[in-house]
Order: sequence, then C-alpha cells, then structure tokens
Amino acid sequence: MIKPLIAANWKMNKTIAEAEDFAMQAKKKFAAIGRDIIFAPPYTALYAVGKILKGSPVHLAAQNMHWAEKGAFTGEVSAAMLVDAGCDYVIIGHSERRTIFSEDNRLINQKVVVALKSNLKPIFCIGETLEERESEKTFDILRQQLQQGLNNISSDDIRHCIIAYEPVWAIGTGRTATPEQVEKAHSFTRKVIGNLHGAAISDNIPILYGGSVNPENVSGLMSQRNINGALVGGASLDIESFAKIVGF
Repeated sequence: MIKPLIAANWKMNKTIAEAEDFAMQAKKKFAAIGRDIIFAPPYTALYAVGKILKGSPVHLAAQNMHWAEKGAFTGEVSAAMLVDAGCDYVIIGHSERRTIFSEDNRLINQKVVVALKSNLKPIFCIGETLEERESEKTFDILRQQLQQGLNNISSDDIRHCIIAYEPVWAIGTGRTATPEQVEKAHSFTRKVIGNLHGAAISDNIPILYGGSVNPENVSGLMSQRNINGALVGGASLDIESFAKIVGF
C-alpha cells in the first residue's frame, strides 16, 4: 500500500521570514504524523526552510530546475544547487511552466533525466486543458505527456518518480475535478506506466492530484483507490488549512 503523500507548492509566495515561521509551526504540528509531507518554497527560502525541517518528517522540494549542469543561463538554478540547498524533490512540468513559460514535453523530459541523475526525486506533472477535456482528448494528452516526458527513463529510475495529475482547468480556479474524474485519470496513468514498466512498478508509484485541493474536498479525493496524495497550491499557504488537508 502506498503511503499518503501531501505536497505543498507555495509558488511565488512567502518571504524568507514568512517561510521560516511556517516551517517552524509545521515541524511541531507534523512531528508524529503518519504521512509523507513535502514543502516546495520559492528558491530564496529553500536553504532557510531546509535547515528548519532537518530531522522532521517534512521533506524539501524545489518548484523547478534547469536541465544544464551549469553555464550561461541567467536566472536559472541547477539540480546540483538544489541538492546543495537540501532538496530531496523537485516539481517538473507544472502546468504553469508548460503554459506560461512554454515548456514542452521534450524540455521537461531533459529535466526529469537530469533530476534523477542528481538524486532528486521528480514530482512530474501532467494534465489536460478544459478544451482538451471537452474534446474528449484527456487520455490522449496524458498518454503523450507520460510517454514523451518520461522518455528514456529506466524501470529502476521510474521507481523514484512521483506523478501529479493536475488538470489545467482546475488549478487556481476554484473548480475541482470530481473524485470519480480524478480516479479515472489516475487509473489510466497507472495503466500507461504499467505498459511501459510493468504492473509491479506502476502499482507502487504515488500518483497525486492537484487542482484546488482544500480541507473540504480532500477526504473525498483520498477515498479513491488510485489517488495517493495531493499537490496543494493556495490552500497550503495557511498552516491551519494545510494541517487539515494533511490530517484528512
């Protein structure tokens, strides 16, 4: 059975002082929680938050990374830098990176490959737009994102990946996919991974849901067989709200 995993993506929010205060509160609240928890602060707060969380059940993630080891890439951050800051995980392929910054499956795949080589566990995001869902292309889009985004990833390495299904139409909109809709997408995702790497592997890969997750809807989502956790955005910025989600 896959242990529930709740990840907090703070996006472009919180100063270093605010992030430190949140981390200190979380370290106390989650000291004995039976969940895997991940915080993804902005780059500026990674090191400070990582120091506070050390020795706690909360792990550190970055929200993005560059595919190159180093070089003339102004404003970018490498995998080695993230490891040096204390990260165990990195979010790759978030819909905001895909839509706002035009990251395609090929570029995202490069990042996944480099992250795994650097001992970072990718939280690999997939999801369809509203237009794609209404055109009944959801499964085609998910299959393409999985096959291309995880291209050349070995069966040994895929064990270290986390998949996050985030329908673009439900992110930050207040609209949440129904538990049944999410379960169908997660079940399909597990089937695609199973076709590529076998059921023994796909059955043990955590698949998270992200898209306006909040304390009111998390229990319904987590009641589904193939929903193993949540990638939480706005509701993760308040400690009491996030604690309710973690304690679903």
